[in-house]
Amino acid sequence: MRRKVIAGNWKMNMLPNEAINFIQELEPLVKNTENEVVICAPYTDLFYTILNVQNTNIKMGAQNMHFEESGAYTGEISGKMLRSIGVEYVIIGHSERRQYFAETDETVNKKIKSAFENNLKPIVCVGETLEEREKGIAFDIITRQTRLALERIIK
Repeated sequence: MRRKVIAGNWKMNMLPNEAINFIQELEPLVKNTENEVVICAPYTDLFYTILNVQNTNIKMGAQNMHFEESGAYTGEISGKMLRSIGVEYVIIGHSERRQYFAETDETVNKKIKSAFENNLKPIVCVGETLEEREKGIAFDIITRQTRLALERIIK
């Protein structure tokens, strides 16, 4: 049987000291679980959280990544950078990234490809807006986002 993944996205919350305290409280609660436990922390917490999840069954994830390996992309982080500090998972295509940062199905696809190239496990997000749901096109939106996200990845 496949293991279930339980991932928590901290969004833009927790300072490093709060993150460390949270992990210390979480670790005994999940140490015997058969599920994969993933924390997706803000970039400023990643290094500290990775140090504190060592020798636990908690895995670390990032909340986003750029599809390029390097370049003039101020404020971005690459899959190679994430992998170099021990990140295993990355959230890609979150609805907030689509809504506030104009992320597209095409960029989601590029990020997924880059995640695989860097041995990261992508947590791919798809979903409709309230307006799309009320119009009755939610299934069409989710189907399209899934198909385009995985284009030329899964045969």
